[in-house]
Amino acid sequence: MDGLKIPQSHAGISKTLRLPADIVEDIQALSEIKNTSLNQITILLVKFALDNLDEEDKNAIIKHKNNTKK
Repeated sequence: MDGLKIPQSHAGISKTLRLPADIVEDIQALSEIKNTSLNQITILLVKFALDNLDEEDKNAIIKHKNNTKK
């Protein structure tokens, strides 16, 4: 598996997410340990999760994206 790479910056949209307090605490702790923003760590973790979905879920996302582009 590749090592953890923290991205420098990104262009994105703003969304509000409600997360359990214990998850936020862990992400906050990791951001402090890595001296980076909570947002950057959250993006990295979500990207990692999406990249490591099982094939059925990956295919469902691709199909959904293709269907919504029409």
